[in-house]
Amino acid sequence: MNQKIETETKDIELIIGKILRIGVIVAATVIVIGLAMFLIEGTGGYPAGAHPSRPAAILQGVVALKPYAVLMLGLFLLILTPVLRVVVSIYAFIKEKDRLYTWITTAVLVILIGAMIIGYLG
Repeated sequence: MNQKIETETKDIELIIGKILRIGVIVAATVIVIGLAMFLIEGTGGYPAGAHPSRPAAILQGVVALKPYAVLMLGLFLLILTPVLRVVVSIYAFIKEKDRLYTWITTAVLVILIGAMIIGYLG
């Protein structure tokens, strides 16, 4: 039984590592694409002082192939990577039946989501 839990823990740790690597690689790729678009076009695609800051505006800008929106999408993906890691960690602690760390990690996730909502509304 203990060996099974250790194996599952190692598997979850490997998944967390892959999530972090893939998240950073995808985010960096999107940022590099946005930067290349910016250098080729010579403009961010928005008037001076204007830029997308809400997810819907970022997605609209990405669909319209605006370089600044693509850069913002890359940064948004980079921010989401550790949040996804927290979600997977909650799953790992539930699987290990570690209630204390499940609650602590859930509190961290609630704080992260609250901060994102405050940032979105502010």
